[in-house]
Amino acid sequence: MSEPRCAVDLTHLARYTGGDEVLNVEILRLFDLQTSELVDRLQCILDARDTKSWKEVTHTLKGAARGVGAFAFADAAAAAEPIDPVRDRGNASIAIATLKTTAHDVQAFIKTYLER
Repeated sequence: MSEPRCAVDLTHLARYTGGDEVLNVEILRLFDLQTSELVDRLQCILDARDTKSWKEVTHTLKGAARGVGAFAFADAAAAAEPIDPVRDRGNASIAIATLKTTAHDVQAFIKTYLER
């Protein structure tokens, strides 16, 4: 597991927020909520054998993570995106576990960031 302090590149985020702390907080809170909801949804998508939704959700996670500077999480989502959950359920399950682990790192970072 990576260090939570490295889970989000705040310099990258600051390029979009101008370093505005209030905006950083708002964006990170939204990302935290979205990440939890979408990663949890992937198991239902896998169970439903819904390839289209799998691609949409993993693509959304990848883009959102890159936007906030959560690059390890974005890489995990990018690796999950081409998986066909119908044909490759095993790798899809592994991808969900990896996303949960990297999401946990990002969420721990966000929690620490918000508490300071």
